[in-house]
Amino acid sequence: MDLPDPRVVLAAAASILQAPIGAMLEPLSQALSGFLPHRALAMLTGDCARHPMKTYGDPVLTEKITSAELARVGGAVDVGEPWFGELCLAGGPLPALAVAARPPGASGALLVVVTAGGTEPAAPVRDLVRRLWDLVAVELSHRAANLPPAGLSGSRVAAGERARAIAELTGAHAATLQALLGALRSRSLDDGAARRAAIDLAVSALIELRAAGDLDRSLSEEPAGTAFDRLADKLAPLTRYSEVSLELVGPRERDRALPGDLAGAAQALVRGAIVTMLEYEGLTRIRATWELSDAELLVTVRDDGPGVLTVDALPVRRLAELAAAVGGRLTLDSVPGWGTTVTAVLPLAPAAHGSQGDALAALKPRELEVLEQLARGLRNRQIAEELLISEHTVKFHVANILDKLGVGTRTEAAALAHSSGLSTVA
Repeated sequence: MDLPDPRVVLAAAASILQAPIGAMLEPLSQALSGFLPHRALAMLTGDCARHPMKTYGDPVLTEKITSAELARVGGAVDVGEPWFGELCLAGGPLPALAVAARPPGASGALLVVVTAGGTEPAAPVRDLVRRLWDLVAVELSHRAANLPPAGLSGSRVAAGERARAIAELTGAHAATLQALLGALRSRSLDDGAARRAAIDLAVSALIELRAAGDLDRSLSEEPAGTAFDRLADKLAPLTRYSEVSLELVGPRERDRALPGDLAGAAQALVRGAIVTMLEYEGLTRIRATWELSDAELLVTVRDDGPGVLTVDALPVRRLAELAAAVGGRLTLDSVPGWGTTVTAVLPLAPAAHGSQGDALAALKPRELEVLEQLARGLRNRQIAEELLISEHTVKFHVANILDKLGVGTRTEAAALAHSSGLSTVA
């Protein structure tokens, strides 16, 4: 297929870059249609924490494509090197062209084009798509770096939620692999028993992964004892076939309520620390504790290993980011020959906010999306259609928004959004 006139491509690029972030895929799709027939486009960007995934095209596909699918694609595509083949999208294999870009100082952006046929696009076509996407990635990075204060506040909230979810799922994956290796390497199990144990662990991990897809518990609370018991269940496979002794000491105030996001972060911190410690030889014992005070949850994980873990190690940095995502802090104390202690202090309540802009930081990502639509003057039904959720869910979010912002009406909430600049964010 012949490439379009350069003047047409430049005009298309201009329309793409002038569009709001949420509408960039439509002019991009129109530009690509002249030389790359396709059914849908999907993008995933690390520079937009509040709305990292966007889609455009056939609703049969766009309503089923998930950010998890795109994240898997992004992990396999090199920056600047378009890739074509069958990808698992919308729950099934589809022919697609994937392009990744990462401007200097940016987190990177992925574009996936679900093609209309199974024929691989010619090299000039792939290169043109790459160059167009490079321009879009630069624009996305520029807009992310120049958000108004309210937009930055919302992005930080979303980034914290995403850091917690990613850490929890990454920890679950690492823990499963560690448990499988423990069973397969165990000297006390014959080959048949090791295979059966590995199968049992894999099945349990799949069940947990499916359950982890429902992260709505971050909107609720649960007793500290219940949260710790769930943690103990998750940790049991880690040392089942290991010579390392795992000692778990839960909170004394078992009935005290913990915010769901904080409980999830504490669980992920313990599991991540234990998985990291198990990578070192010479361990015989790991002790993990939760202690509650009036204002904080103290999480401690201590081992008797070689004591060589450093604060610069990637697993430790990830644990620190997770603690920071819920307003906490993490410290590491490693003494060669004596062991390592990981300590996290997590606040039980968010810090008080002193301005209207700060008040928006109390809202969760979906609530910020609803507030943006509310500030545009949309009613519940229109918001539901815009965000592809039920009207009942919109009512639930609006009630939470009014409560968190300390206002009594939708009009007051919209006025606060306008004064904070939220409604101007693309």
